[in-house]
Amino acid sequence: MTAARRSASGAAAGRISSGRNRVRIIAGQWRSRVIHFPAASELRPTPDRVRETLFNWLGQRLDGLECLDLFAGSGALGFEALSRGAKRVVMLERDRRVAAALRESASALAASGAEVVEGDAIAWLARPGERFDVAFVDPPYASGLAAQALERLPARLRPGARVYVESADTLDAGAGWRVLREDRAGAVRYALLEPAHP
Repeated sequence: MTAARRSASGAAAGRISSGRNRVRIIAGQWRSRVIHFPAASELRPTPDRVRETLFNWLGQRLDGLECLDLFAGSGALGFEALSRGAKRVVMLERDRRVAAALRESASALAASGAEVVEGDAIAWLARPGERFDVAFVDPPYASGLAAQALERLPARLRPGARVYVESADTLDAGAGWRVLREDRAGAVRYALLEPAHP
């Protein structure tokens, strides 16, 4: 979901259901509210259908949970999580303009639980720090960043944590992960994971 993401053929059309450079929050306290993001041809939010499936997998409500959105982009996943009751979402975004738009969206929604961190997600994960209940891993396709993030992520997860991963190719999470659910929408593949050895 970062500004550097390349489009997946055939899947890009219709991914932003509310129009170009904006996306609608599906459910929760900000249901139907629209968040905006900078014009960037390669930035595209997770589509409505996939987000609905993901949050069905997570149980619809995330009351009191702390989430990590490693490649935040539009903020579609992070703000959806907050709308559905998450206590806090840390959003990592390395593009300065996109990070500024995330802060503007957080302000417009009065989203006190949103914390936008401008910087590289992989470098941030390499440092010791707090742990999270849910993590969203949705980097630029074909970047190799998903595998790098999954390698470093277990140290930042609480027991029972769940991890969402999106990819354009067949997902190989590696031996350290157990796939709980998986599906596809056009060229996009996505899955919910948990550490194989908590």
